[in-house]
Amino acid sequence: MAPSSYQAPMRGDAEDKRTVSQSVDTNLGSTTSTVSKILEKKGSNVFSVLPSDTVKTAVEVLRDKRIGALLVTDESGGMIGILSERDIVRKLAETPGQTLPQQVDGLMTRDVKTCAPSDPLVTVLKVMSEGRFRHLPVMEDGKLCGMITIGDVVNFRLTELEYEALKMKQMIVG
Repeated sequence: MAPSSYQAPMRGDAEDKRTVSQSVDTNLGSTTSTVSKILEKKGSNVFSVLPSDTVKTAVEVLRDKRIGALLVTDESGGMIGILSERDIVRKLAETPGQTLPQQVDGLMTRDVKTCAPSDPLVTVLKVMSEGRFRHLPVMEDGKLCGMITIGDVVNFRLTELEYEALKMKQMIVG
């Protein structure tokens, strides 16, 4: 037996042209979100060390700033590498008890992938997943303008999905 609030459609009823099912278009929205949207909220602060700094110094910065990676820059601020917690853990396993006094230069990753503020988040997420890294420096016109993490991208998208769900609920109710 159908609930009392249900009324079966009848011949002559107006057809409802509105749909609320999901599609690629509704999931991506009318405009694709970009890295710049994350930087608007997060800001452009990036923490760095010099290649001649010790791993101990880098570990202290990571701890104090509560972050997972540091850019390695030259004296003029140009990016030459990145140092992540993962890089440090690998070196700790190779040289137990001897890692902290070593220079960052010996541990950092030199071939750093970057993105641009105009890059779609979908593309950035794919690059990070395929490369198996969690931090991505953002460059514009050859200059560093921020760093995003995989957590930033996921949290941004979750917020978008919550907003989209709320809009859909309002459409259904209203």
